Amino acid sequence: MPRIVSTAAGALAIFAIGTALAADSGKKIPIFMYTDKTGWQLDRSLGPDDLLPAPGGGPGPVTYDRRYPYFPNGSAHPSTYRVADLSNPILQDWMKLPMKKANDAVIAGKVPFRARERCWPVGVPGFDAYSPAEPFYFLQRTNEIVVINPGGPEIRHIYLNVPHSKNIKPSWYGESVGHYEGGDTLVIDTIGLNDKTFVDNYRTPHTTQLHVVERWKLAPDAKSIDVSVYVEDPGAFTTPYHAVQRWLRRENATLPLTPCNENNDDHFNQGLVPLAQATTSDF
Repeated sequence: MPRIVSTAAGALAIFAIGTALAADSGKKIPIFMYTDKTGWQLDRSLGPDDLLPAPGGGPGPVTYDRRYPYFPNGSAHPSTYRVADLSNPILQDWMKLPMKKANDAVIAGKVPFRARERCWPVGVPGFDAYSPAEPFYFLQRTNEIVVINPGGPEIRHIYLNVPHSKNIKPSWYGESVGHYEGGDTLVIDTIGLNDKTFVDNYRTPHTTQLHVVERWKLAPDAKSIDVSVYVEDPGAFTTPYHAVQRWLRRENATLPLTPCNENNDDHFNQGLVPLAQATTSDF
């Protein structure tokens, strides 16, 4: 896409993108891709850079243990690492032992595993709260949306207006199919996820039965996206639960090249999880 060189040119580009996509779909749809410099970044004012409990109560995601408050980088307090709240009633008993082991390591001063920091795919729904520092970028087409997080980079495909495949081989990001709803929302249904990722930043495991439904709702002023997440996994959770996040639009955020593996060794011998490495050639 050509670079936008003026406010007027930017407005024309936005109008052209919206007009083309809406014309192809035959209805009003949310436009996430404005210019080649438009990114979407976590709204840190809502709280930690995590999946957050949905308003109104009810079953929600794992958050931090209140005995060990979590303060991310950039907060008013010295930063800390996450310690999972194992009292959350959504957790089946088998999940608590490995999560307690991870908690104990953090309390003892070890560095916890986080997919972004060790260059591993984060999966779904973790993708919705993947990194507070790097914006997401959208490539929006009539039959597909590609979402890029430059840290890694991590690339996710969402196929529009198609059913799920009959036979899905589990993968890091599973199979995401989506459709537009109400003129302002993208609804995404994801299955076929492998069990190698965690559902959040608290090292909460899951099984291949994981099913995630996301709703990305564009605000009327197009300056934010409210993310609503429904998670169910009968092999891991006692009940389905809901979580939320919000992304803010960032302009003049040129898509950077951010290689993750290079110069990212365990320099201080802290026992970090090994970096992600391919075992077979891509071609």
